[in-house]
Amino acid sequence: MPWKQINGALKRIDAGSVTNVWGVNSNDDIYRYTGDDSNPWVQIPGKLKDIGAAQDGTVWGVNANDDIYRYNWTTNHWTKINGKLTRITAGSRTNVWGVNSNQDIYRYTNDDSNPWVQIPGKLVDIGAGADGTVWGVNAAGNIYRYTGDQGSTHWVQIPGALTAISAGHRTNVWGTNSSGNIYSFTGDDAKAWVQIAGALVDVGAGADGVVWGVNAAGNIYRWNRG
Repeated sequence: MPWKQINGALKRIDAGSVTNVWGVNSNDDIYRYTGDDSNPWVQIPGKLKDIGAAQDGTVWGVNANDDIYRYNWTTNHWTKINGKLTRITAGSRTNVWGVNSNQDIYRYTNDDSNPWVQIPGKLVDIGAGADGTVWGVNAAGNIYRYTGDQGSTHWVQIPGALTAISAGHRTNVWGTNSSGNIYSFTGDDAKAWVQIAGALVDVGAGADGVVWGVNAAGNIYRWNRG
């Protein structure tokens, strides 16, 4: 089977690496993967509706009020960061992005006193990788990859239609569409996606190739390359 079911129930999930996997459930409770499939999850204090985990251990989240938080591993608590976002993604400590309720796009400046700079465009979900890769999808399901600050477009449209997207690095990009179908980026923009067996509503792709997902029932799965 391409997917191994892992005990638990989550509505959103993200995987920065094999050892940094986080999710939130339907009650906005927060869970971190223990590394032990027999007892996979430890609850973390707090409430979040979306979460982003990076390969370097960075973890960010947003709550039901769109407040933004970053996890502090020293204190094991959340630090509130100024701003309002509905979705957030962390590829690394310095590659953190989000979108707000107006579908505006923001990138973290690495300065907590003035944390966000707006990036042109409109997106409803976004995925940032450890290598600086950033992908997003808009309300129409169109898919975009960030091209950088040069030029006027900032984003190049990639063929296909998705409702959720996650980027671990340039070649580990996964998404799901409105029917729950799962797609993995081929590395070739001309033939961008290959469909993967299964059905998911959210997916998290890590920098080391790990992929996790959750389906409409809240069941949790990890991709099994074997």
